Amino acid sequence: MSEQVNKQSIIEENRSHDKDTGSSEVQIALLTSRISHLTEHLKTHRKDFHSRRGLLMMAARRRKLLDYLKKNDLKRYQSIVEKLGLRR
Repeated sequence: MSEQVNKQSIIEENRSHDKDTGSSEVQIALLTSRISHLTEHLKTHRKDFHSRRGLLMMAARRRKLLDYLKKNDLKRYQSIVEKLGLRR
């Protein structure tokens, strides 16, 4: 249940208008949340290679979304990177 509440709050913080649930910023923020959660999991379960593969796939998807945003709208890209504290 807390995951759903967390997801709703992330969507509300990063959306551009009331009905926005799938914009690049929202997707990047949700992926960042899942990536950080999975990173904590892998710190204790070092040999969980299936989850590690999922983590790498999520990181690649986030990277693609960030590249798309950078190419099409640099201001939105810079704001989301700063807001989420991502490197780059």
